[in-house]
Amino acid sequence: MKQVNIYTDGACKGNPGAGGWAAILEYGGKEKELCGGEKLTTNNRMELIAAIEGLKALKEPCAVTLYSDSQYLVNAINRGWLVSWKQKGWRKADKSPVLNDDLWKTLSDLLDYHQVEFVWVRGHDGHAYNERCDALASGFAEKLQ
Repeated sequence: MKQVNIYTDGACKGNPGAGGWAAILEYGGKEKELCGGEKLTTNNRMELIAAIEGLKALKEPCAVTLYSDSQYLVNAINRGWLVSWKQKGWRKADKSPVLNDDLWKTLSDLLDYHQVEFVWVRGHDGHAYNERCDALASGFAEKLQ
């Protein structure tokens, strides 16, 4: 299996507001930048879409290390929240519906296809790839304002 690094970030101008997402895929010394956005969205949706689009760009099952500054995303995976939500019919522990369940379902399917390790990085702390993703996502969000 190929080992791929994916760096992601989402940005929102207002929350909700115009949003952007970015993913940088790194494999074998080569990089690919992806970005996009929506006119009316939330930061959490942009964070999720960045991860989804990064994983969707892979043409075969891969071993992936995905870096994100979103605790919402990383904790949902690493603390088992996603598995629990799925088992409970997309409900949280308090029985309320999971927000962004459409995106979580898509991400869950991708996690069944790829072997993904999620790593949290502190945002705006000098991590080169995180800073690049932030600039791409923020730039896209600004274009949509």
